[in-house]
Parts: sequence; C-alpha cells; structure tokens
Amino acid sequence: MEFIKGRAAIITVSDRSFTGEREDVSGPLAAELLRTAGWTTTVSVVPDDREAISRCIVDLVDAGTDLVVTTGGTGVGPRDVTPEATGSLLTRVLPGIAEEIRRAGLASLPQAMLSRGVAGMRDGALVVNLAGSTGAVRDGVPVVLQIAEHAVAQAAGGDH
Repeated sequence: MEFIKGRAAIITVSDRSFTGEREDVSGPLAAELLRTAGWTTTVSVVPDDREAISRCIVDLVDAGTDLVVTTGGTGVGPRDVTPEATGSLLTRVLPGIAEEIRRAGLASLPQAMLSRGVAGMRDGALVVNLAGSTGAVRDGVPVVLQIAEHAVAQAAGGDH
C-alpha cells in the first residue's frame, strides 16, 4: 500500500500568539515547508494549556488528518506542556523521530538539547512535537518529511 501525501495540520502552542500579542511565525513556516513537499496544510493556534493542546490534536486526527506537527511548548518553562499533552494520546511512541529532531537542531543550537518533544502514532496519524522557533521548524520539518509518508502507510497496513 503506497501512501499519497495527504492532510497535515500544524498546531502552534503559544499563549502570546493565541491572544494576538505576538504574530505566529513558526506555524506558517511549517505549513509552507509541508505544502512545498506536497501536503495540504492548516494552522491552528492554541494556548499553552494541556487540555487545549490535547483536544486540538484529537479533533484533527478524528477529522482525518494524517500528520500533526506541533510547534512550541516543548522546553523546560513552567507553561511548556506540549509533550505531556501529546504523549498521553499516542498509541505508539516513536522516540527515534524526536531524537533525530534534537540531533538535527543541535548542529546549529546547543539549546536543542532542552526540547522534550515527543513523536508517535495516534489512530493512523503521525504526531510530532517541534520547538517553537523558526530555526527548530527549519531543522525539524525535513526530519519529519523523511519518514512521515512511510509511517502513515505502515500504520494503515502498508508493506515495509
């Protein structure tokens, strides 16, 4: 079974972007990079709130989204809860993806080691956390693109 690139959704997790205090730049950048690779994309903005993040991921996956990429909320700050909100929803954790994203980011910024982002599958969709900077998106989306089609096809029963 071959997977044809499908629907991707980006969720920007940011209190300030959610309230309009700061423009969301990482979400639109992720959407642009995924669109260039052939995915259809949407961007949502939610606050740094575990329930809001979880609800958005579940709603997107339930609506048939194949790939969900979050940006923001992966650090060590008191409001950084994206990994917790995501991890509790995953049916299969894929630690190699998150490890590779951190490794790719580390090439340009030591703080990439502080990202606690997770990745895994939920009901056939690949869900990946990226840090909230444009640099993290530029480093992380290419990693996601290397494996996203294959992961979604495998989850649907595709051959290796």
